Amino acid sequence: MSAVESVVTGAGDRVVFDRHGAAGAPAALFIAGAGPTRADDPVTTETARLLAERGFQALVHDRVGRGESATAGPISLERELDAIAALADSAAAPVVLVGHSSGCAIAMLAASRVERLAGLVLWEAPLGLFAAGAPDWWAGVERHLDAGELEQAVAAYMVDMPPEWLEQLRQSPDYPELVLSWIPDGRALAAVESEGAAASLASLDVPVLAVVGTETFPGMAAAADAIAAAAPHGASEELAGAWHSWDPEAMAARLAVMLEG
Repeated sequence: MSAVESVVTGAGDRVVFDRHGAAGAPAALFIAGAGPTRADDPVTTETARLLAERGFQALVHDRVGRGESATAGPISLERELDAIAALADSAAAPVVLVGHSSGCAIAMLAASRVERLAGLVLWEAPLGLFAAGAPDWWAGVERHLDAGELEQAVAAYMVDMPPEWLEQLRQSPDYPELVLSWIPDGRALAAVESEGAAASLASLDVPVLAVVGTETFPGMAAAADAIAAAAPHGASEELAGAWHSWDPEAMAARLAVMLEG
Protein backbone atom coordinates (compact mmCIF):
# COMPACT_ATOMS: atom_id res chain seq x y z
CA MET A 1 0.00 0.00 0.00
CA SER A 2 1.32 3.45 -0.90
CA ALA A 3 -0.07 6.97 -0.95
CA VAL A 4 1.12 10.22 -2.49
CA GLU A 5 1.43 12.92 0.15
CA SER A 6 3.24 16.21 0.70
CA VAL A 7 4.80 18.24 3.49
CA VAL A 8 5.64 21.92 3.71
CA THR A 9 9.10 22.53 5.11
CA GLY A 10 10.27 25.20 7.51
CA ALA A 11 11.68 27.02 4.48
CA GLY A 12 8.25 26.98 2.81
CA ASP A 13 9.00 24.34 0.16
CA ARG A 14 6.30 21.81 -0.72
CA VAL A 15 7.86 18.35 -0.93
CA VAL A 16 5.92 15.50 -2.52
CA PHE A 17 6.55 11.93 -1.41
CA ASP A 18 5.22 8.39 -1.57
CA ARG A 19 4.44 6.83 1.79
CA HIS A 20 4.70 3.04 1.53
CA GLY A 21 3.14 1.38 4.55
CA ALA A 22 1.38 3.10 7.43
CA ALA A 23 2.47 6.16 9.38
CA GLY A 24 3.61 5.15 12.85
CA ALA A 25 5.51 2.05 11.76
CA PRO A 26 9.34 2.19 11.95
CA ALA A 27 10.42 4.07 8.83
CA ALA A 28 13.16 4.24 6.22
CA LEU A 29 13.54 7.68 4.65
CA PHE A 30 15.41 7.46 1.33
CA ILE A 31 17.64 10.36 0.29
CA ALA A 32 18.58 10.22 -3.38
CA GLY A 33 21.81 11.60 -4.74
CA ALA A 34 22.19 14.08 -7.58
CA GLY A 35 19.62 13.54 -10.30
CA PRO A 36 16.86 11.02 -9.57
CA THR A 37 13.18 11.71 -9.07
CA ARG A 38 10.64 9.23 -7.75
CA ALA A 39 9.40 8.61 -11.29
CA ASP A 40 12.77 7.49 -12.62
CA ASP A 41 14.05 5.55 -9.60
CA PRO A 42 12.31 2.15 -9.73
CA VAL A 43 14.98 0.51 -7.57
CA THR A 44 14.19 2.70 -4.56
CA THR A 45 10.44 2.42 -5.13
CA GLU A 46 10.65 -1.38 -5.24
CA THR A 47 12.77 -1.41 -2.08
CA ALA A 48 10.17 0.75 -0.35
CA ARG A 49 7.35 -1.53 -1.50
CA LEU A 50 9.14 -4.58 -0.13
CA LEU A 51 9.69 -2.87 3.21
CA ALA A 52 5.99 -2.04 3.43
CA GLU A 53 5.18 -5.71 2.79
CA ARG A 54 7.31 -6.52 5.85
CA GLY A 55 5.23 -4.19 8.02
CA PHE A 56 7.51 -1.17 7.93
CA GLN A 57 7.09 2.32 6.53
CA ALA A 58 9.18 3.78 3.70
CA LEU A 59 9.23 7.38 2.44
CA VAL A 60 10.45 8.17 -1.08
CA HIS A 61 10.38 11.85 -1.97
CA ASP A 62 11.14 14.13 -4.86
CA ARG A 63 13.95 16.25 -3.53
CA VAL A 64 13.48 20.03 -3.46
CA GLY A 65 13.61 21.36 -7.01
CA ARG A 66 12.90 17.99 -8.66
CA GLY A 67 9.87 16.19 -10.05
CA GLU A 68 6.67 17.11 -8.23
CA SER A 69 8.68 19.11 -5.68
CA ALA A 70 9.74 21.47 -8.46
CA THR A 71 10.59 25.06 -7.64
CA ALA A 72 12.51 27.72 -9.52
CA GLY A 73 16.12 28.75 -8.99
CA PRO A 74 19.08 27.34 -7.07
CA ILE A 75 18.39 25.04 -4.11
CA SER A 76 20.40 25.60 -0.95
CA LEU A 77 21.66 22.84 1.32
CA GLU A 78 19.66 24.35 4.18
CA ARG A 79 16.40 23.91 2.26
CA GLU A 80 17.20 20.25 1.62
CA LEU A 81 18.00 19.64 5.29
CA ASP A 82 14.70 21.30 6.24
CA ALA A 83 12.91 18.93 3.86
CA ILE A 84 14.42 15.85 5.46
CA ALA A 85 13.48 17.05 8.94
CA ALA A 86 9.88 17.65 7.83
CA LEU A 87 9.62 14.27 6.14
CA ALA A 88 11.05 12.51 9.19
CA ASP A 89 8.48 14.23 11.40
CA SER A 90 5.71 13.03 9.09
CA ALA A 91 6.71 9.41 9.74
CA ALA A 92 5.55 9.71 13.37
CA ALA A 93 7.98 6.90 14.19
CA PRO A 94 11.68 6.08 14.55
CA VAL A 95 13.45 6.82 11.26
CA VAL A 96 16.47 5.33 9.51
CA LEU A 97 17.94 7.71 6.93
CA VAL A 98 19.04 5.85 3.80
CA GLY A 99 21.46 7.90 1.71
CA HIS A 100 22.45 7.02 -1.84
CA SER A 101 25.70 8.39 -3.30
CA SER A 102 25.94 12.13 -2.57
CA GLY A 103 22.70 11.71 -0.63
CA CYS A 104 24.88 10.04 2.01
CA ALA A 105 26.59 13.33 2.81
CA ILE A 106 23.20 15.04 3.05
CA ALA A 107 21.97 12.27 5.37
CA MET A 108 25.02 12.72 7.60
CA LEU A 109 24.35 16.45 7.94
CA ALA A 110 20.60 15.96 8.40
CA ALA A 111 20.94 13.33 11.15
CA SER A 112 21.08 15.84 13.99
CA ARG A 113 17.74 17.34 12.84
CA VAL A 114 15.80 14.06 13.06
CA GLU A 115 14.27 13.82 16.51
CA ARG A 116 13.58 10.07 16.40
CA LEU A 117 16.67 8.98 14.46
CA ALA A 118 17.11 5.19 14.55
CA GLY A 119 20.14 4.85 12.28
CA LEU A 120 21.93 5.76 9.06
CA VAL A 121 22.44 3.49 6.06
CA LEU A 122 24.85 5.01 3.54
CA TRP A 123 25.09 3.41 0.11
CA GLU A 124 28.37 4.07 -1.71
CA ALA A 125 29.19 7.51 -0.34
CA PRO A 126 31.73 9.13 -2.71
CA LEU A 127 33.87 10.59 0.07
CA GLY A 128 37.62 10.82 -0.40
CA LEU A 129 37.31 9.92 -4.08
CA PHE A 130 37.89 13.29 -5.75
CA ALA A 131 41.42 13.78 -7.08
CA ALA A 132 41.99 17.12 -5.33
CA GLY A 133 39.29 16.61 -2.68
CA ALA A 134 35.60 17.40 -2.68
CA PRO A 135 36.01 21.06 -1.55
CA ASP A 136 38.26 21.83 -4.55
CA TRP A 137 35.98 19.92 -6.93
CA TRP A 138 32.90 21.75 -5.68
CA ALA A 139 34.59 25.14 -5.88
CA GLY A 140 35.13 24.48 -9.59
CA VAL A 141 31.48 23.56 -10.13
CA GLU A 142 30.33 26.60 -8.17
CA ARG A 143 32.40 28.97 -10.29
CA HIS A 144 30.41 27.84 -13.33
CA LEU A 145 27.13 28.18 -11.41
CA ASP A 146 28.00 31.70 -10.31
CA ALA A 147 28.76 32.60 -13.94
CA GLY A 148 25.46 31.14 -15.14
CA GLU A 149 27.32 28.44 -17.12
CA LEU A 150 24.96 25.59 -16.34
CA GLU A 151 26.14 23.14 -19.02
CA GLN A 152 29.74 23.59 -17.89
CA ALA A 153 28.61 23.15 -14.28
CA VAL A 154 26.98 19.80 -15.13
CA ALA A 155 30.15 18.62 -16.91
CA ALA A 156 32.34 19.74 -14.00
CA TYR A 157 30.07 17.98 -11.52
CA MET A 158 30.27 14.75 -13.52
CA VAL A 159 34.08 14.74 -13.84
CA ASP A 160 35.60 11.23 -13.53
CA MET A 161 32.14 9.61 -13.76
CA PRO A 162 31.26 7.28 -16.64
CA PRO A 163 30.77 9.45 -19.76
CA GLU A 164 27.53 7.65 -20.64
CA TRP A 165 26.00 9.08 -17.45
CA LEU A 166 26.60 12.61 -18.74
CA GLU A 167 25.13 11.70 -22.13
CA GLN A 168 22.00 10.38 -20.44
CA LEU A 169 21.63 13.62 -18.51
CA ARG A 170 21.82 15.61 -21.74
CA GLN A 171 18.66 13.83 -22.92
CA SER A 172 16.68 15.07 -19.92
CA PRO A 173 14.09 17.81 -20.57
CA ASP A 174 15.42 19.49 -17.41
CA TYR A 175 19.00 19.72 -18.72
CA PRO A 176 21.01 21.77 -17.81
CA GLU A 177 18.84 23.48 -15.13
CA LEU A 178 18.78 20.18 -13.23
CA VAL A 179 22.20 21.08 -11.81
CA LEU A 180 20.50 23.71 -9.62
CA SER A 181 19.06 20.91 -7.46
CA TRP A 182 22.53 19.35 -7.13
CA ILE A 183 23.84 22.27 -5.09
CA PRO A 184 22.95 20.57 -1.77
CA ASP A 185 24.87 17.47 -2.87
CA GLY A 186 28.02 19.37 -3.76
CA ARG A 187 27.96 21.54 -0.68
CA ALA A 188 27.29 18.54 1.58
CA LEU A 189 30.13 16.49 0.09
CA ALA A 190 32.51 19.45 0.39
CA ALA A 191 31.43 20.15 3.98
CA VAL A 192 31.75 16.55 5.16
CA GLU A 193 35.19 16.15 3.59
CA SER A 194 36.37 19.53 4.86
CA GLU A 195 35.26 18.90 8.44
CA GLY A 196 35.90 15.15 8.44
CA ALA A 197 33.30 12.40 8.71
CA ALA A 198 33.77 12.22 12.49
CA ALA A 199 32.43 15.76 12.87
CA SER A 200 29.09 14.60 11.46
CA LEU A 201 28.99 11.16 13.04
CA ALA A 202 30.83 11.24 16.39
CA SER A 203 27.81 12.40 18.38
CA LEU A 204 25.38 9.86 16.90
CA ASP A 205 24.28 7.18 19.36
CA VAL A 206 22.66 5.07 16.62
CA PRO A 207 23.93 2.43 14.18
CA VAL A 208 25.70 3.79 11.10
CA LEU A 209 26.03 1.25 8.29
CA ALA A 210 28.16 2.09 5.24
CA VAL A 211 27.37 -0.26 2.36
CA VAL A 212 28.87 -1.01 -1.05
CA GLY A 213 27.71 -3.27 -3.84
CA THR A 214 29.30 -6.57 -4.78
CA GLU A 215 30.37 -4.86 -8.02
CA THR A 216 31.47 -1.28 -7.48
CA PHE A 217 33.94 1.45 -8.40
CA PRO A 218 37.50 1.69 -7.06
CA GLY A 219 37.74 3.39 -3.70
CA MET A 220 34.14 2.85 -2.63
CA ALA A 221 34.94 0.06 -0.15
CA ALA A 222 37.70 2.13 1.45
CA ALA A 223 35.32 5.08 1.76
CA ALA A 224 32.77 2.85 3.49
CA ASP A 225 35.39 1.56 5.92
CA ALA A 226 36.43 5.15 6.75
CA ILE A 227 32.84 6.14 7.48
CA ALA A 228 32.36 3.09 9.70
CA ALA A 229 35.54 3.94 11.63
CA ALA A 230 34.34 7.53 12.20
CA ALA A 231 31.04 6.52 13.83
CA PRO A 232 30.78 5.28 17.43
CA HIS A 233 28.46 2.49 16.27
CA GLY A 234 29.72 2.15 12.72
CA ALA A 235 30.05 -0.85 10.45
CA SER A 236 30.72 -1.44 6.78
CA GLU A 237 29.27 -4.22 4.67
CA GLU A 238 29.00 -5.52 1.12
CA LEU A 239 25.51 -6.09 -0.24
CA ALA A 240 24.16 -7.42 -3.53
CA GLY A 241 24.27 -4.64 -6.10
CA ALA A 242 26.22 -3.40 -9.07
CA TRP A 243 27.65 -0.12 -10.32
CA HIS A 244 26.21 2.22 -7.73
CA SER A 245 22.76 0.57 -7.50
CA TRP A 246 21.57 -1.91 -4.89
CA ASP A 247 19.44 -5.03 -5.29
CA PRO A 248 15.98 -4.17 -3.87
CA GLU A 249 15.41 -7.56 -2.20
CA ALA A 250 18.80 -7.48 -0.51
CA MET A 251 18.48 -3.87 0.64
CA ALA A 252 14.93 -4.34 1.93
CA ALA A 253 16.01 -7.38 3.93
CA ARG A 254 18.98 -5.51 5.43
CA LEU A 255 16.92 -2.43 6.27
CA ALA A 256 14.29 -4.62 7.91
CA VAL A 257 16.92 -5.93 10.32
CA MET A 258 17.91 -2.40 11.29
CA LEU A 259 14.30 -1.23 11.62
CA GLU A 260 13.50 -4.16 13.87
CA GLY A 261 16.16 -2.66 16.13
